[in-house]
Amino acid sequence: MAVPTTTGTGAESTTVCVLDVLELKLKTGISHARLRPTLAVVDPLLTVTQPPEVTAASGMDILCHALESYTAKPYTAFEAKEPAARVPYCGANPVADMWAEKAMALLARSLRTAVARGDDLEARTDMALAATFAGMGFGNAGVHIPHANAYPIAGGVRDFRPAGYPEGEPLVPHGMAVALTAREALRFTHPSSPERHRRAAELLGGDDLPSVLTALMRDIGIPNGIAAVGYGEGDIDTLVAGAMKQQRLLATAPLPVAQEDLAAIFSRSLSLW
Repeated sequence: MAVPTTTGTGAESTTVCVLDVLELKLKTGISHARLRPTLAVVDPLLTVTQPPEVTAASGMDILCHALESYTAKPYTAFEAKEPAARVPYCGANPVADMWAEKAMALLARSLRTAVARGDDLEARTDMALAATFAGMGFGNAGVHIPHANAYPIAGGVRDFRPAGYPEGEPLVPHGMAVALTAREALRFTHPSSPERHRRAAELLGGDDLPSVLTALMRDIGIPNGIAAVGYGEGDIDTLVAGAMKQQRLLATAPLPVAQEDLAAIFSRSLSLW
C-alpha cells in the first residue's frame, strides 16, 4: 500500500523505483510489475506541510513525467513483442496521452499557487491528482532525455544543498535535476512532433514550450541551470557519459540521441536565463 506524502514521483501508480548507488555516485532506476502498489491512499492533507522548495522540485517532476510521456516515441514505432517480452515503457499512446494532458492542465492552474501558498487545499488536491495521473501516463508510455540527464546530475553532486530540504549531505533533488535540462531537451525533440510540443505549451498556458518552462521555473524558484547546482563546462563529458548509461530511458526518446546531442543539451542548460 502506497501513501505518498509529496506530490511528485507518482510512485503510487507506477512500476518504477529510483535509488542512489552511493559508492558509484550514481542515481538510477529499476522497474518491475510487482513494484506497482496494490492500493494507494492519495490524501492532499498529507502534503500541506511540504516546504515550498520541495513542492517546486516535486512539481517539476510531475510536469516532466507528463511532458516526456507525451512527447515520447510513439508506441507504433516499436517492434511488436509477445506480452511476456514487453517492457513497461511502450511509447506515447492514446491512454497515456489522456493522463499526461490532464496532469498538465492541473499543474497549469495550481503549481505556482501550491508553491506560494502551501495551505491552499484546492491547489494541493490538484497537485496530488496531477502526480498520480502523470504516473499513470509515464508508467505506461515512459520518460526520456530529461530523466536520463537527471541521474548523473543528482548522482555527481558536490556541495549543493537546496533550501527547504533537511540539512546534511549535498543533494540535487530528483525533480530539480530533471527540470534543469528539460527545456533544452524538449527544444531538441521538438522536430519529432511539433504539434505535440505546441499542444503541451497550450495546456500549460502559453504558445512556446521553452518559454513556458523558463517562466514557470523562475516563478517557483528552480535554480538557473546546472551551473547553479555546481556544474561547469568541464563536467559536461562526465554528465554525458552518465546519461548515456540510461539506455532504458533514451530508447523512449522520439529522436535518436547521440553523445554530441546530449553534450549540446547540457551546455545550453548551464544557464537558463
